[in-house]
Amino acid sequence: MDRAVGDAAAAEFHEFFEAHYAELARLAHMLTGEADAADDLAADALLALWHRWDRVRSAEHPVAYARGVVANLARTRIRGAVRERRRVALFWTPRGGADGFAAEGPDVPAVVDVQEALRRLPFRKRACVVLRHAFDLSERDTALVLGISVGTVKSQTSRGVAELQRLLGPHGGAARARVAAAARRGEGRH
Repeated sequence: MDRAVGDAAAAEFHEFFEAHYAELARLAHMLTGEADAADDLAADALLALWHRWDRVRSAEHPVAYARGVVANLARTRIRGAVRERRRVALFWTPRGGADGFAAEGPDVPAVVDVQEALRRLPFRKRACVVLRHAFDLSERDTALVLGISVGTVKSQTSRGVAELQRLLGPHGGAARARVAAAARRGEGRH
């Protein structure tokens, strides 16, 4: 009896994996901006789901749970990268300018690529914009994935879109459509 239940759970997980892996990898890519990390984060999330599959499969929204795991793993990866950059900055002084220091930042062109603009958003704004506009989730579903209130989703999405519009210059109004179109096509994935 236990083996039959285990086989059924394994088959159910395999079906879930096949149905949602690509979407979870796209989400990871859009949240981190790292194509190379997307597959790893999706795989790590699915491994975590497998270890808790009995609880996940009985959840009201297992896909939302999976998206939340990806979002949390992406946040952890981003925080780790930020900490590493800070450590490097403590020991390295950029040189190159006439005064011995490098320029403070890149010369921002009139139109910035959507992925670059997304990378500039703080994680919560980025996650809200990506989930709402690239994955067409409702405010409620986005709140469920991120573990925040619907009001926070509304404000972070609004602020994130406004920031994207500012970063993208006169073409900012088309940011939402380009983000959604790129996500649906899986652009930027290797």
